[in-house]
Amino acid sequence: MNEDVRLHDGSGPCASPSGSAAGEALNGGHSRVHGIPAAYAALDLGTNNCRLLIARVSNDGFRVIDSFSRIIRLGEGISTSGRISDAAISRAVSALGVCGDKIRARGAKRLRTIATEACRAADNADFFLDLIARETGIKLEVIDRETESTLAVIGCTPLLDVRAKGAILFDIGGGSTEVVRIERPAGSPHAPPVKGPWTSLPLGVVTLAEKFGGTHVTRESYGAMVDEVASHLAPFAAQHGHDLSDMHLLGTSGTVTTVAGIHLGLSHYDRRRVDGLWMSDAEMDRAIARLLDMTYQDRAQNACIGTERADLVLAGCAILDAIRAAFPLPRLRVADRGLREGMLVEMMRADGAIQAS
Repeated sequence: MNEDVRLHDGSGPCASPSGSAAGEALNGGHSRVHGIPAAYAALDLGTNNCRLLIARVSNDGFRVIDSFSRIIRLGEGISTSGRISDAAISRAVSALGVCGDKIRARGAKRLRTIATEACRAADNADFFLDLIARETGIKLEVIDRETESTLAVIGCTPLLDVRAKGAILFDIGGGSTEVVRIERPAGSPHAPPVKGPWTSLPLGVVTLAEKFGGTHVTRESYGAMVDEVASHLAPFAAQHGHDLSDMHLLGTSGTVTTVAGIHLGLSHYDRRRVDGLWMSDAEMDRAIARLLDMTYQDRAQNACIGTERADLVLAGCAILDAIRAAFPLPRLRVADRGLREGMLVEMMRADGAIQAS
């Protein structure tokens, strides 16, 4: 995989960089060319997915040279058992083993490897993290929800409309959903956006589908999911959902990219057509209605969904619909990017390899 990611519009605020230590368990230190690592790696072990990007610095951003993504459902059953299951641990070891091989093969000596909600919530998270370090050489850093929201901002805000005052950015995960209000400084229409108030909802596609069911979803059960999310989102929306003029939604997750793929009628998923796509409110309505009309088998056979996500996608749509209702904006921009891109930008800025906007 080779893909240039350019930083057009600024990438938001930068948290204090960390993660060099996280890579040392894998490779024992940093190798630099003229002070800049030859390759950077960013790994995100989420509640549902394991994702890796490996990149090199390019003229105005970075160039992705390898990647990996696998649905592993790390958080499956945690909401009831409180533990990461043996089956999920096995899937994680397998996926992270592939990631470790790729990192070594590409010679990435500067990396950050994070874990999110499943490892924040599970009673046996320490056991799991120790096992992963022993079996794969990858030392995972469990980040808090604020760090997660900050990385999403860094990764996604290059897609903020250059004419917009700001956006309501959201990241629908497997076990949590982060919502952030970002705005350009007053009187500076072309300045990079600044991260403002944020919230993290204890609901994601896995937890919501496990509570309400994701295989056979009726209009009634779908409405109950929307209401559940809305009840958690209401306090944040009441405080920060005012003065939305000249703003838009900016969404990153498998949910929004799936909705985009359904809208486009793709016969197979194509990131080049999805990342950065604008969708109107009416277009989102139609795509979600089409998903609601599908049976589980229809969803499983759709190339933009597949069997691994067929029981989760409507839970994601319910979260999306609750966000849309709380922040009634006419346009959504779809981001097929997020935490991994945020980590890469953060590390490259810390090394002086790219400039902060």
